[in-house]
Amino acid sequence: MLTLAFDTATEAATVALLRDGEVLGERRTKAARLLADAEELCAAAGVAPSDLDRLVAGIGPGGYTGLRMGLVTARVLAFSLGLDAAGVSTLDALAAGSPGAEPLVDARRGQVFARGEDGAPRVVAPEGLDVRPGTTYVGDGAVRYRELVEAAGGIVPPDEADLHVPWARHHAALARDFGSAERLEPLYLREPDAERSLREGRLRV
Repeated sequence: MLTLAFDTATEAATVALLRDGEVLGERRTKAARLLADAEELCAAAGVAPSDLDRLVAGIGPGGYTGLRMGLVTARVLAFSLGLDAAGVSTLDALAAGSPGAEPLVDARRGQVFARGEDGAPRVVAPEGLDVRPGTTYVGDGAVRYRELVEAAGGIVPPDEADLHVPWARHHAALARDFGSAERLEPLYLREPDAERSLREGRLRV
């Protein structure tokens, strides 16, 4: 089973190619380079995009533009290649890369995306995080609010640690319920900046 997995919800976008769970290639990328990097991974592994069996895409939460580009790419690829697809939370993938850790994604606007006690994603102010002393926190949100997390007793790995990257191989490992890519829904958790500006009358069309 040949799987292409990717996540573009954060600036640390990633893409991976796996065969039966074994990573054939993986790299950090940018949303705008996703297709090019995917093709290069396939070429390096000696396979063609038409050989792919399924897709896995990160559904956020994360940045609106990158997240939308990733899901549009997933739908286009799935349609053109006749592939089933599955979506995986970027927060869950981060947590899978560091068992026992809690993921935090920078949501901008002075907020972070985190998981609630029930595991559901939510957006909160950093000051509203229920930091558990001795628990490790990963992701670009943990890096940005390191001082706050550590002051509350949390542990944040060094900024350059790979644990802060939502590696696509973890998305592939967590993926379940494959089906039409049209079912993939992004976890925005709040309205995009442009829509808010339009609603508040600060943007005209």
